[in-house]
Amino acid sequence: MTGRPSGRRDERGSGSLLVVGVMGVVGVVAMMAVVAAAYLVAGHRAHGAADLAALSGAAAYAEGRPPCPAAARLARVNDARLVRCDRVGDDVDYVVSVTVDVEVGLRVPGLPRALSGRAHAGPVA
Repeated sequence: MTGRPSGRRDERGSGSLLVVGVMGVVGVVAMMAVVAAAYLVAGHRAHGAADLAALSGAAAYAEGRPPCPAAARLARVNDARLVRCDRVGDDVDYVVSVTVDVEVGLRVPGLPRALSGRAHAGPVA
């Protein structure tokens, strides 16, 4: 007879398979967290760039300069692209509205490559 009792299966190596499965799940969750963080950061950057671009445009208009070139310049400085710029109102009571796009650092199929931010700014005292 061999040293093995009859009716019992050899379970050597099953712990290794369990560890491989757990590590696969941990890896997938970690990648999902990285993608979520990249989109969260890009969203915050888009909103911040839009706020600063709108303020820059409003300040430029208050000084008698056109608002959109100043907003575009500040958007570029913040690694954003000015998509839309509008000025509504007269010389005293006006609002500069801007929309900017910020590229997301990751390329994930099925998800957008850029996130938008929109902001409005009025007279600067």
